[in-house]
Amino acid sequence: MAATRAYLDYNASAPLLPLARAAMLAALDSAANASSVHSEGRAARRIIEDARRNVAALVNGQAEHVVFTSGATEAATTLLTPEWQMGRARLRMGKVYVSAADHPCLLNGGRFGAERTAHVGVNADGILDLEALAAMLAAHDKAEGLPLVAIHAANNETGVVQPLEEIGRIVKEAGGVLVADAVQAAGRIPLDISAGYIDFLILSSHKIGGPQGAGAFVACSDLMMPKPLVVGGGQEKGFRAGTENLAAIAGFGAAAAQALEALAGVNEICDLRDEIEASVLSRAPDAEIFGRQAARLANTTFFAIPGIKSETAQIAFDLAGVALSAGSACSSGKVGPSHVLKAMGHENPEGALRVSVGLATTRAEVQQFTAALSSLLARRAGKPQAA
Repeated sequence: MAATRAYLDYNASAPLLPLARAAMLAALDSAANASSVHSEGRAARRIIEDARRNVAALVNGQAEHVVFTSGATEAATTLLTPEWQMGRARLRMGKVYVSAADHPCLLNGGRFGAERTAHVGVNADGILDLEALAAMLAAHDKAEGLPLVAIHAANNETGVVQPLEEIGRIVKEAGGVLVADAVQAAGRIPLDISAGYIDFLILSSHKIGGPQGAGAFVACSDLMMPKPLVVGGGQEKGFRAGTENLAAIAGFGAAAAQALEALAGVNEICDLRDEIEASVLSRAPDAEIFGRQAARLANTTFFAIPGIKSETAQIAFDLAGVALSAGSACSSGKVGPSHVLKAMGHENPEGALRVSVGLATTRAEVQQFTAALSSLLARRAGKPQAA
């Protein structure tokens, strides 16, 4: 095992930011419940509301429209429901439409049954088939309820960015509701829920350098809201019961504030990503980089090298001190090809590797990746590694 480690798996979980850690430690000094009316409780409430404002600012939203959850999966399951409220009136969604390349928390349809979950195809670059979406929504039976469309803003494996404004226009013309999973997009591309084409955004703390175990959904308004998934007390205005995780929310808020500032450093991150891809292609010209022709997140590359199984490569990189993944962290331990690549029409039984970087990634880490790759390719060719 290498003495030094290179962490290149930010899409699975970004390292905890120092400011987020400090905010968590400060919050841990509070023993109070944020729902209590005494001074200590009000101080805890201020921590939560400060974090709520920071999370809202990250997506140009309003603090009162942020609902904290235990993570993005809970947020997605809350939003993907047939039962909604518009004021005091009940509102029903008849079917949910998701991308065939979506994260499993959307792909499985949440609280919709399988018979009410429709998968929309993507092209070879991983972009949603807009014509197919429009046709499916045109055929939607509104007698059963409104159409709900849930799409990832950026793919967690390929980094491919979806044309959300175009998708939103199609959904609005069909009288539907659009939920965007912005877990990978937040802090990497600008997001603006006030623009009017997205109804709800899903966020995750640990993808932007906050702690694990915190997430949120952000609404464009409070006119229409889903039936709560977690019921009980009146926390989060009744939209998510349970005593708030004060320390995790504090860390999430601090990370959100830093993520908004970090958008200015996207070009630097893109340079590192491009350097990684250049090193792959120069050493393995037969490698395939997926989604390369589409708009992608600046920090993500997903590639396959013929003759190298992703599981074997992962182990080799790990032994060389490089942490990367073979796709989504929630499924990389399972045997089988990527459902994202399958949706894109790629037959790749040997799997692929995902490298994802962040602002803290150094060129030394990229060089460590390159050295490990050279060693792996030398073994593939049956050649001794050059000194």
